[in-house]
Amino acid sequence: MRWSKRGRIFNVDGSLPWMTHHAAVPVPDLLDDSRLRVYFGPRDSEGRTRVGFLETAPDDPANIQHVHEQPALGLGKLGAFDDSGVTPSCVVDVGDEKHLYYMGWNRGVTVPYRISIGLAVSTDGGVTFIRAHDGPILDRSPDDPYFVTTPFVLRDGGTWRMWYAAATSWGEVAGQPEPVYEIRHAESDDGVTWRRDGLACIAPTSVTEAYARPWVQRDSGGYRMWYCYRRNLDYRTDPANSYRLGYAESGDGMSWVRKDEQVGIERSETGWDSQMIEYPAVYEHRGARHLLYNGDGFGESGIGHAVLEAG
Repeated sequence: MRWSKRGRIFNVDGSLPWMTHHAAVPVPDLLDDSRLRVYFGPRDSEGRTRVGFLETAPDDPANIQHVHEQPALGLGKLGAFDDSGVTPSCVVDVGDEKHLYYMGWNRGVTVPYRISIGLAVSTDGGVTFIRAHDGPILDRSPDDPYFVTTPFVLRDGGTWRMWYAAATSWGEVAGQPEPVYEIRHAESDDGVTWRRDGLACIAPTSVTEAYARPWVQRDSGGYRMWYCYRRNLDYRTDPANSYRLGYAESGDGMSWVRKDEQVGIERSETGWDSQMIEYPAVYEHRGARHLLYNGDGFGESGIGHAVLEAG
């Protein structure tokens, strides 16, 4: 597997007050043969995230047709799990509706933040979303005691399946609390109430490794997962410890074999994605497989595009 980078396709220009900086966690939604919608999480001047989107050409996402000027989903109610930010993670078509699984943020005291997973539903084709509940559909629990984040949901036959990141601990690094997390699996009959077992899907290479934002595809050969991983020491400033992309395969979607050496894409030597690459999302169009991802600064430098090379 080898990806051909096509460059950065979008970066926030600060022209809208709710979209001051960052374009984090791109979520592609192929609307038709000529339109790709990409949801993402921009931040305002206070660092709060809402759900924005742009529309572009599926074969050439740099050819942006429209950037929507209003949030598709705004902040939650005061005191709710998502009153400090909402970040998109995946969209699932359910009949005529679109179901958005997203991360809800609360500001913390002893640690910087707490994250839970929410669900919002659109009946207008994904332009606007309404919360299915004021509370999260996945939160801290005996199995996941710290936080849960970056869900990917797949309707797999009669079962809903979710792969998500769960924090396993917070630790102090250079005087600051930093989390470590791993990818876990849950199942549901309705996409709302989830069963989880607290087991890791992918084994970390060390106790300081954190990996997140799974993106899963199923084909005749089984399941494929793209994700990102980092160390917890100096990952914000040292490229050697910062985010890069990983890849894994599975026969059942629960036990995975890491094949990071086959991921086929690395950080650039210079430029917008030379410090880190993270938050992968994959879509297919006209027989080609496309990758969207973030670069430096956890999405601060924008969204990039790559195409899988033939053979």
